[in-house]
Amino acid sequence: MTDSPPLGQSLLAIGAVALVISGIAPYSRSTWLMEVFPIFLVVPLLIFTARRFPLTPMLYVLIFVHALILMIGGHWTYARVPLGDWVEQLLGLARNPYDRLGHLAQGFVPAIAAREILRRKTALSADGWLFVLVCAVCLAISASYEFIEWWTAVALGAGATDFLGTQGDPWDTQWDMLCALIGSIVAQVTLRQRHERQLAEIAR
Repeated sequence: MTDSPPLGQSLLAIGAVALVISGIAPYSRSTWLMEVFPIFLVVPLLIFTARRFPLTPMLYVLIFVHALILMIGGHWTYARVPLGDWVEQLLGLARNPYDRLGHLAQGFVPAIAAREILRRKTALSADGWLFVLVCAVCLAISASYEFIEWWTAVALGAGATDFLGTQGDPWDTQWDMLCALIGSIVAQVTLRQRHERQLAEIAR
């Protein structure tokens, strides 16, 4: 990671410490491993491409935050995260809402990643079809993750309950994908201008 931007190096170091802490006495070791597994895929890819394709600072920070969300969910399981329990009691909800946060992030962060790749590697402008294509990419990612949850449930049966995090909701899959779509829309609407500025800086 010596060739990566200083911000990336700092976030990598902090994230490594957080990952180790999240792996100390988790509620379920197998669930923790399944929840944080995407980190073991994405981080090596970021390290490998850091010199040839450095990301914007915004995207590095968003990926870091998303990784923290995965670590927290992996340590306690999404249905048992204490902060979610507190929100559930405060708002009188029927379930721990931390899982919804995770799926909002599953749309929010990939939206900026997809937007960045499409803006830098294609001739797409900042307007028009870019917005639609980014939403489509995020929905595809969310659907693929739901397939993984389905296959895990088939393979492990009751052992996959904590990983699925449905909390008895028969519409959990649909809600998860809706949250990802909402996250992708919100990310593009709220971060578009700042992202364009950082893309321009990289181009220079």
